[in-house]
Amino acid sequence: MKSAKLLAASALVAASSSFVAPAQAADLTLCWASWDPANALIELSKDFEKKSGHNMSFEFVPWPNFADRMLNELNSGGKLCDLMIGDSQWIGLGAEAGHYVKLNDFFNAEGISMDDFIPATVTGYAEWPKGTPNYWALPAFGDVVGWTYRKDWFERPELKAEFSAKYERELTVPKTLEELKDIAEFFQGREIDGNKVYGAAIYTERGSEGITMGVTNALYNYGFKYGNPENPYELAGFVNSPEAASGLEFYKTLYDCCTAPGSSDWYMSENIDAYKSGQVALQMNFAFIWPGVHADPNVGGDRSGYFPNPAGPGGHFAQLGGQGISVVSYSEDQEAALEYIKWFAQPEIQKQWWELGGYSALRAVVEDPSFATSQPYAQTFLDSMAIVKDFWAEPAYASLLLAMQDRVHNYVVAGQGTAQEALDGLVKDWVEVFEDEGKL
Repeated sequence: MKSAKLLAASALVAASSSFVAPAQAADLTLCWASWDPANALIELSKDFEKKSGHNMSFEFVPWPNFADRMLNELNSGGKLCDLMIGDSQWIGLGAEAGHYVKLNDFFNAEGISMDDFIPATVTGYAEWPKGTPNYWALPAFGDVVGWTYRKDWFERPELKAEFSAKYERELTVPKTLEELKDIAEFFQGREIDGNKVYGAAIYTERGSEGITMGVTNALYNYGFKYGNPENPYELAGFVNSPEAASGLEFYKTLYDCCTAPGSSDWYMSENIDAYKSGQVALQMNFAFIWPGVHADPNVGGDRSGYFPNPAGPGGHFAQLGGQGISVVSYSEDQEAALEYIKWFAQPEIQKQWWELGGYSALRAVVEDPSFATSQPYAQTFLDSMAIVKDFWAEPAYASLLLAMQDRVHNYVVAGQGTAQEALDGLVKDWVEVFEDEGKL
């Protein structure tokens, strides 16, 4: 039945080279997280409403509740959402549980090629199984963990001189994680403009995904791997390698030495608040925050700068964020939802998406010669998207995530045990999950 609907939808959309209002307009609901890019999408979608005749509604849920709310909606077969901008880690569940419509036939009929999108976003947001040309979403919002820094503080002559005398190098954007830690230590507890400031705001949140999305930026760069590249569910010696343990130790050291008091459960919004209020010199956060930082009256403009996650002794990577947009298989308006996908994929719409504050994954946008200088953070976005890695996208990702949240938070924040013990325990947890899934 779903296949028949999809073929009918493909034929309908393919028959028209432009948007023509149907005899009966549909009311579409798009579900996503509640954040600044969602507001930009409301504005962008007015063009779709005008051209298609459909009416758009939006269901936006705050990030701490987003996964629980929307995964419950999908798992119950709910009809609230016609379109879902779901997290990258959901793609396996969305495909295998039948929550998402497979888009291959539609893409082929409409001439939408995944070669036209940043490769990492196709792998991260659209493919399941990974590495195969089976697509369940269109890359919608490119995102990655990067860093914001108080450029105005870095440029103060007295601070530059003091830092140079102590570390025998310039106070500038760090190239390595160790250099980043030095900078965070340098600012920790310092008085600037009559206020006590701290080194860095990093992810430590336990309840959803925060500390995992933070610690991986150290783990990857010390040598952590999710499994044997030749046998993806062989975890021992990769997840818990000595190098991975060193990466976890680094993250704990950064937390212990260089964060603000009371930052034991911080994620995106807390880091933004700390940075904008002038509490910290460095902020770890997803790239989506950069337009808001640039526009902020207190820290915006030339007062802030941006840089990719620095390299470590075992590599140079950054945690992928971002999402793809999917058609929900339980929707009764799949034809209209596919029209939205077609509209959204257009280069001119993707260009507007970037201009409004959305992060386009379309290569025609990001590879345009003018893109890198279009915003102060555009080059950092490009550099960061070139080094991304992502968390598991398995159907059981929620169980895998919960285990990592607990193991890592207990070590980094609560100080329980050693890094090696934490990762050994994580291997045990993940093996149990994959055994339950029948993959081991």
